[in-house]
Amino acid sequence: MAKKIQPEVKTEKVQTKYDRKVEARKQKEVKDKRDEKIFKITSSCIIIAVIAVIAVSIGYSLLTKHAAINNTYVKIGNHEVTKVEYDYYYNSTVNNYLNTYASILPYMGLDTTADFADQPYTEDLSWKDMFDQMTVEQMTQTFALTDDAAANGFTYDDTEDYNSIVSGMADAAKTAGVSTVNYYKSLYGNYASASNVEGCVRTNILAGAYYTDLLEKNTPAAEEITAYYEENVQSYDKVDYRSFVFTSELAEEATEEEISTAMADLKKKADTFMQKREDGSDFEALCLENASDEAKVNYEDSETEYSLTTGSYYSGVPTTISSWLYEEGRKDGDITVLEDEINHQYYVVEFVDRYYDKADDTNISNTIASNRVTEYMTLLMENYEVVDVKGDLKYLTVDLSAGEDAGTENDNTETDSTEADSTETE
Repeated sequence: MAKKIQPEVKTEKVQTKYDRKVEARKQKEVKDKRDEKIFKITSSCIIIAVIAVIAVSIGYSLLTKHAAINNTYVKIGNHEVTKVEYDYYYNSTVNNYLNTYASILPYMGLDTTADFADQPYTEDLSWKDMFDQMTVEQMTQTFALTDDAAANGFTYDDTEDYNSIVSGMADAAKTAGVSTVNYYKSLYGNYASASNVEGCVRTNILAGAYYTDLLEKNTPAAEEITAYYEENVQSYDKVDYRSFVFTSELAEEATEEEISTAMADLKKKADTFMQKREDGSDFEALCLENASDEAKVNYEDSETEYSLTTGSYYSGVPTTISSWLYEEGRKDGDITVLEDEINHQYYVVEFVDRYYDKADDTNISNTIASNRVTEYMTLLMENYEVVDVKGDLKYLTVDLSAGEDAGTENDNTETDSTEADSTETE
């Protein structure tokens, strides 16, 4: 009898709660490994990108620095000037200008804390443009002097001068509480250092020494000094005089009638003062008698004559009284009353003396020599063409006929110092 074959029955394994947890854990591990791999790949890309940006930044900075130190920024004559060298002269020029005119900069409309390029100097030029012009002119003068020095065989040992400057920079940096490296940068630009501005410093020293040599060679003879004085007597003669000022206390909004009344009263007082002086009263005593309570202390010291001004040049005398004091034939004891219409006051002025101080022979000599050297340098500088290699010097493209006074300061040129302080007595 044949055996009956039973069909095979397949049964599914029933998942328990434990099995489901194991399976979920396996799937999570697979997902975590996948996420970790993606994170590693993404992180690597980000790090590579950051490194690339840093590398580009560093590379750009290095390239910029290399260009500033080695590439030509502007050409003056045969001199190819780098950006580092230009910045040295530019910052030197600006610092000298700001120091010279520090007291009047606010009145000139210059804000030293703001970008010079954003502040108008003229209708067409900014303050930076003006400083650029001054800088190029200073470099042109310097190169003209050093080239001429070489052409004429002039040499100068700058060792002592240079070492003194370097030492001074180190001391200044220490006083300022910064490193010498940062001090150079603060003065001469971001890429400046003691080494890469050394050439500029030594060039300036040589130019200064040669300029001094030219002055000495152009010293005028005694008869030339005398002739120059005779042509400019008023500028060099000094005067001694006594003065007292009667001032009004008018309000800014005073009417013409109020001004006229006040001035008439001052004129009466001034005339009375002059009459008493002509009658023999002491000038200083009359000043004390007419001075305000606050000003009386100036005239109470019998050992001094507060009203007396001595050794004053024409340029140092108040304009209201200068012409009268310098009139030909003026003699000791001459006295007058002069009106100052602008300031609403009256002067009582007494002439004492007018004379020439032989010490001014030196000033005249320096002036003549300086004028001669300036003329000589002007001729030299005509041969120096300025080429704006980088195209940053806007002033070269603008008509400067309306601003020819810009950049006339010359560090090398000595000026005639004939002005003296004048004490205006009140």
